[in-house]
Amino acid sequence: MRSESRPALPRHLHRAVLRLLRPAEAAARRLIVVAARDLVVTLPPARPRKPAPQPAAPALRHLGIAVSPLATGAATAAITAPARPRSAPSLPLIDPIRLPRPGPHVPPHRAPRISFPGAADRRPLPQPPAPDDPLDATRLGLRLRALADALDDLPKHARRFARWRARRDRAVTAGRVCRLSPLRPGRPPGARRGSTREIHEVLADLQWFAQQALARPDTS
Repeated sequence: MRSESRPALPRHLHRAVLRLLRPAEAAARRLIVVAARDLVVTLPPARPRKPAPQPAAPALRHLGIAVSPLATGAATAAITAPARPRSAPSLPLIDPIRLPRPGPHVPPHRAPRISFPGAADRRPLPQPPAPDDPLDATRLGLRLRALADALDDLPKHARRFARWRARRDRAVTAGRVCRLSPLRPGRPPGARRGSTREIHEVLADLQWFAQQALARPDTS
């Protein structure tokens, strides 16, 4: 069978799109927070947690898998049924947390040669990346599609955020550990200090508006 060809972009174009996509996603996320400021939603009652799964029954010999007798029909249907097409991902409602780097990154083409005395490593190092190297753009296209969907239907995604906020409040009331703020500490993703690009100026403004929308009024 021939595999479907995936979209690709030269490395320099892929990086250029990412440099604009990150702040655009962060700005759209803050716009959703502002749009959901006065929205109030009512969540359905919390579902009871499912019990732990029981040990599986003897394996189906002709399939080589272990399933319970009650699940035999479901397993057979899952094997014979065609796979459902995946829906396009939605724009994430919370910022990714910036993780500390474990140390300086050394690209493979600059890796040090380590060998034992008298045994030199003669394997050639990989070539350094070139600006025109093709990179898979599948994930990039999905992120662009999610961003466009969020901007085209802002009320829908504002309701998404209102539901997330209600679930967070329920988790806090129950004493569970959860993410409290959709905005990460410090600068937003893709922000650039001193940049005069319009996307960075829009992101800086929306960062302030989103923080004001998330601030709780002082009733003391």
